[in-house]
Formats: sequence, C-alpha cells, structure tokens
Amino acid sequence: MKARCRIYATVALLALACPSASSANRRFAAQPDDLLPDSVITIESIYVTAPRTKVSVIPPQTLQGAELQQLSVHSVADALRYFSGVQIKDYGGIGGLKTVNIRSLGSQHVGVFYDGIQIGNAQNGVVDLGRFSLDNMEMVALYNGQKSDVIQTAKDFASANAIYLRTREPSFDDGKRANLRAQLRAGSFATVNPSLLWEHRLSDSISSSVSTEFMYTNGKYKFSYAKENGYDTTEVRQNGDVRLFRAEAGVFGRIKDGQWQAKLYYYNSERGYPGASVREEPGKFRHQDRQWDDNFFAQATFRKQVAPAYRFMLKGKYAYDYLHYLSDPRLDVTTMYVNNRYRQQELYCSSANQFTITDWWSANLAGDLQWNRLDADLRDFAYPRRLTVLGALATSVQLPWLDLQADVLYTYVHDKTSGASETAKDKHEWTPAVVASFKPLKHRTLFINAFYKRIFRMPTLNDNYYTFIGNINLKPEYTTQYDIGISYDKEFEGGFVRGLGLKLDAYYNQVEDKIVAMPADNQFRWTMINLGYVEIRGLDFSGSLSMQAAQCRITARLSYTYQKAQDFTDPSSEFYGGQIPYIPWHSGSLILGAAFKGWELNYSFIYTGERYESVANIPENYAQPWYTHDLSLSKELDLRGHSLRLTAEVNNLFNQQYEVVQCYPMPGINFRFIVTFEL
Repeated sequence: MKARCRIYATVALLALACPSASSANRRFAAQPDDLLPDSVITIESIYVTAPRTKVSVIPPQTLQGAELQQLSVHSVADALRYFSGVQIKDYGGIGGLKTVNIRSLGSQHVGVFYDGIQIGNAQNGVVDLGRFSLDNMEMVALYNGQKSDVIQTAKDFASANAIYLRTREPSFDDGKRANLRAQLRAGSFATVNPSLLWEHRLSDSISSSVSTEFMYTNGKYKFSYAKENGYDTTEVRQNGDVRLFRAEAGVFGRIKDGQWQAKLYYYNSERGYPGASVREEPGKFRHQDRQWDDNFFAQATFRKQVAPAYRFMLKGKYAYDYLHYLSDPRLDVTTMYVNNRYRQQELYCSSANQFTITDWWSANLAGDLQWNRLDADLRDFAYPRRLTVLGALATSVQLPWLDLQADVLYTYVHDKTSGASETAKDKHEWTPAVVASFKPLKHRTLFINAFYKRIFRMPTLNDNYYTFIGNINLKPEYTTQYDIGISYDKEFEGGFVRGLGLKLDAYYNQVEDKIVAMPADNQFRWTMINLGYVEIRGLDFSGSLSMQAAQCRITARLSYTYQKAQDFTDPSSEFYGGQIPYIPWHSGSLILGAAFKGWELNYSFIYTGERYESVANIPENYAQPWYTHDLSLSKELDLRGHSLRLTAEVNNLFNQQYEVVQCYPMPGINFRFIVTFEL
C-alpha cells in the first residue's frame, strides 16, 4: 500500500509539473471514486524535456545580487577593482576619469557591454566606467578572451577582454503588480545621491521599469604631500565637483519560445577636472578645467526559438554623445585656451543565428553593421565617418567530458572624411579564437580550461584624424592571448562549509604594432605611429568560500594577480625589457561578509604593489604600494511587510594617502550613509 501511494504521489507531481500532462491531470481529478485499492490505472506517456544546462567554457569573474550591493563602491569602476587581473586608472577622486586595463593589454582592448550591447566610443576607444552607477545593476561580469555563449553577436567576439553589465529585470511576488525602491545616499564631500526605481507588471507577459538617479558632490577632500627638502603638509583638492543625472526606462516582454526587451538611457553631467597636483608648490595653481556630457542611447533585443534546431537573435541601437571641454587660461594661467565640442553618433544592428546540428554540436553565424560619425568645432577637422562590417562563424562541441569552441571573425572597415582631408585605406582582417574546457573527473566539478585568441583594435578616429597629430597610415594594434587555467566549484549540503570556489589562470599576452604618440618634426608637434611591442606574463587567482553557523552566514572572496609586463619596443634603449608604467607586480583584494538576523557586516581590502610611473624603471619613478580598508554595517527592518534598510560605511578606514596615477591624490577617510526603502 505504501508503494502504491508513492506511485500515486509521483504521478500527481509529474502531472502538475508538466503542461503536456494536463489531460491526464484532468482525468485523474475528475474520477476520484474510480480509484479503488486494487485498480490498475493507465495514463498517457509523459515526456519531460529541458535544454542542457550551459556552463561557461571559461568561467567569468562575477559580482552580482546582494554581494554587489553590499560593497562600499560608488560606480562600476570601483566594483571592478575586486577582480583579479584588473588595473583601474583613476585620475583623482570622485569626478576624475576612470578607465580599466585588463591583463595589461590597454583600455582600448576592453569591450564594455550594457545589457548585451556594446557601449562604443569611436573617438578615443575608451569608456569612462565612473559614469555607470550600481544603483540599478544586477550583475558585473568580467570575461577574459570572450564570452563563451555560442549564440552571440559578432561584436562579442571582437575584444580581447569584455565586461558585461546587466541591469535589473523586473520580477514580482505572487499577486504583486508593482515594486518601488527609493534610496538616499549622503556622506563626505557634501555628497547627496537620491535614486528611485519603479517596476510595473503591465500584463502576464510584459513588464516595465523606470530608474532615475541624481548626484551632487563638491569633491573637496584633504590630502597630504611631502615637500622636497621640507616637511609634510596638507592641501585641499579643488575643482572636483560633480553634478549628474541618469534616467533609464525599459520594457520587457515574453512570447512563445522567446523574449524581447527595449531600453532608453540618458545621462547628463557637469564636472570639474582637478588636474595634477604640482608637487613642488601644491596649491599655487588651481586647475579650472570643466567638462559637460550628454549621453543618450536607445537599444532593443529580440530572441526567438523558431524550431528545435534553430533560434535567432536580433539587436539594434542608436547612440548620441555630446562632450564640451573648457580650459580657460584666465582662470588657470598654467593652461592654454581650449573650448571644444564633440558630437558622436552611432547606429548598430546585429543578427545572430544558432543551428543545432546534433545534441552535442551546434554552430552560430552572426553579422553586425555599425556606422559612426564624429563632428567637432575644430579648425581643419576631418569630420570622419566610419562603416564597420563584422561577420563571425563559430562552432561548439559539448561532450560529457569536453567543451570545445572555435570561431573566426571577419572585420571590414571603411572610412570617409569631408573636404580635402585624406582618408585611411579600407581594412580587411581575419582573426581566430579557440576555447576548450576539459573535465578530468566524472563526478567532480573540476575543470581545466584553455584558450587562444588573436584579435586587434582599430585605430580610433582620434588616432587617424585628430588635427595635426592623426595618422591615416596606422595599422591595427594586435594582441595574441594564451591562457590555461583550472577551476573548482562545489556546493555542500549541511555542515559549516556551504560552498567553495577556486580558480587559477596562467597567461601569456603579446601586443604588436602598439599605437603610441611620438614627436614629429619637433617637440611641439606629435603624431601617432605604430611603434610598440609588449609581452605580459601573469598569474590570476580567485577564491570564494561560504559558511553557515546556525543563523549566521559568512562569506569570503579573495583575488590575487602577479604580472610581469615588459616593454620590448626599442632594443637600443637602456630601459629595454622594463615593467610598463603603472602595472604592479603584485595586487589583490579581500572581501569578508557576515549576516545575522537582519544585520550585515562587510569588510573589504584592496592592495596594489610597487610599480613605476614611467617606462624608465629608475628610483625617481618608483611608486610605493598602496592599500585601502573599507567597512560597512547595515540593518534591514520589516515595516508592515515593507523593507527598510539602513547602512553606514567607512571608506579608507586608516586614512591612507595614496595616488593611483602620479600627482592625482585620492581621498582619505570618508563616510557614507544609505537609506533604502522597498515597497
């Protein structure tokens, strides 16, 4: 009888879980009196199908969900500091430019994707990550080489490394039709940062989201310096104020065997650039440079499974960027007059198609088209237009013990200029990549990963056409990457340790035809040339640990990087083979968190080791290591079914005086308070 009850329970659960079993479920419910103890019940066959769970061939480094929100960070750039292999160039505090360099390949070799579509900057190839807030961010992921999804755009294959930013998609508890989250951050440097998120369920298959944010800070903070042949003293960082406004609106929909989303994004800011502090006489000159930004884009994505063996994805985007830069010698006698305005436009569309040949073999064919236009109010400006066509063919083999991917990317670039300006020749490039993951132990989550990738970056429009220094004869800047690594992930049920993750990578990179600025006919006129060769050898390690003791949850995350990045450009130079500027030999981070009955305590530590500030590795250019400690404490309260979260943060706890870039001092100890209410 017990066995028969177990059979009945199993049948009932399958009938409820499987849509294909609905008729059997109705028959079972309609005739309960016919179920006699000795009856034999015949039901229709039930088939349960699901796609194979896809694990990344090369596991990315990720920060997501609660872990991301608990960090004492202000922007995406701050969060990326906790990944191994990453160097952030921060030009001084809150308003300064923040760029990312991954494995010493250079900022232009990093693709930044926002909800799956790349953020472009054809003018200089650099994305300022300081302007992307974490307020509406669900996940930040870093992929070395490339993302390993088979169905993806050609753009996804076109960078040496990639950062993927995924914003929050609306989700609702049973019966709810709307979510509201209001947040206020306030703290040191007169910082005020309110934000609002509103999510609404329009129907069973369509939802919407609106997110807005405003921030103001005066950017004034004290820093210490040592005067030559003198004594330590203190100065206040000036002209670092920031005022910004961000607004996003998205619509998310689901259809049969598919989904779609559309998004509008707007960002407006005015900021001062405090500039470099003059070490000999700090405070004598105050930089008064100003910058105004307007950034807008509209983008959409559509995915559909047409047949069991075929699915496709469409993406499109229009972006407009305006930048106004002012440097006035009437306010700062150390500078020359600059009052320039730049306008960029971008149109982008992509089609990706996945073909499932067998249950273990699939292929992807993707094509992208991108058009860029750059306008400026400069004399003799070339007004360049650039058409880029990309095509990618990729294949993937998935066996129980081996995942293998290979792809080849074709790139065609055609430029056009106005007036008498010369135009760079058309470029055709083919670049391959191979990615593999091997599982040596059948019942263990232990993987050996490796990849080879050759890719390039096109000269930017500034490299080719900037007035007086542009060079139309530049070649692409190539990178070649070799990587081998091992990773282990294990979830435990019960006991003190609940999860363990370990990842170790060794890599060797080459950068050829590096684009650098060099003096032309005199020291006052420079030009861009291909004159550079760099080799990078490195080790990246990351580990994570989660533990549970009664009602207390403890998490830990550790990262470490060793890099030997050598400049082999000029064999005749006495500094041949030296460490390239601002790349430390050793760097790392640590995150510790503990949660107990609504209380959360988080500690984070960042370390950057010794490095040099110039290609000349001499004592005068030596930069000492720096490190920071951050601490936060939060408490979540239940207010009649609504959530109120209070957080207090102390950043740079021990008031470390340091510079990420020479003569750009960073803030000392500072505080922030956060109030978050969710309805």
